Amino acid sequence: MFLIDDLLTAPFRGLLWIFNEIRQAAQEEQAGEADNIRQQLVELYMQLETGRITEAEFDAREQQLLDRLDRAQATRGQ
Repeated sequence: MFLIDDLLTAPFRGLLWIFNEIRQAAQEEQAGEADNIRQQLVELYMQLETGRITEAEFDAREQQLLDRLDRAQATRGQ
């Protein structure tokens, strides 16, 4: 009887495994996105310090990056 149960539930367990793998990959991608945004912020600060960009350019780009970071963290927290 257990063999028949295993045969009948195998497709569902396989689908569950696939969905878990997809979820895990999406979480890793979101974490990577947040790290990427933080790295871009570091580079932006360095550009400001070295004088390669103006304060106005810095403010605009920083706000965009911080907004993206907030969205990335909000979706990760859900």
